[in-house]
Amino acid sequence: MKVHLNQKLKGMDGLPPGLHSERIDTFSHERLLHGQGYSGVAGLDEAGRGPLAGPVVAACVILPRQCDFSPFIDSKKLSHKQRCSLADVLVRIGALTGVGIVSAATIDRINILQASLLAMKRAVDDLAWLHCLPDFLLIDGKFPIAMDIPQRTLIRGESQSASIAAASIVAKVTRDGLMAELATLFPAYNFDRNKGYPTREHRAAIERYGPASCHRQSFRGVKEFV
Repeated sequence: MKVHLNQKLKGMDGLPPGLHSERIDTFSHERLLHGQGYSGVAGLDEAGRGPLAGPVVAACVILPRQCDFSPFIDSKKLSHKQRCSLADVLVRIGALTGVGIVSAATIDRINILQASLLAMKRAVDDLAWLHCLPDFLLIDGKFPIAMDIPQRTLIRGESQSASIAAASIVAKVTRDGLMAELATLFPAYNFDRNKGYPTREHRAAIERYGPASCHRQSFRGVKEFV
């Protein structure tokens, strides 16, 4: 999906009217940290804490300092098409991105909170391996990750930081792609539609066919049928 940056994404894929004008300055945290000498300020967020199946996925994104940050908002407020378009934009503007994935089996072993934090750590490691190690982390939520990098947690961070919002978009697009792959392996559960979330259709399929290997066997709605 191609998006011309010189259009500044106005009207992109049906964004709600007035969306940009209603938003606050979501690059203020990054700008302040840049002024304090931090050159690689990364946003971190995850996707997939609530589903009954599939991995939890986190992303770590460093936005260019002079980019138009305004289109990057909470992925939950965007359609699939809008998220994919913005993921393409991140590539075009040279944003640095890392992704971390933690499997359903590991989620069952260490719990979803610890798995989410592990996915974030892996996303930072992935960014460091591909590009560079960030020198400051802005993390969605209230829990820091176990890394010796200065970091700040932000409740509802996707609405406060464009970098976190960009990470939420990358994490969601990546996880949706993984669930589409699982849909071909386990067609009975319609993962391409429900993405592993506990919809009525999905819960009925688990009850009828039993859990698949990609289901989180420690989660209510699955463990009853293990």
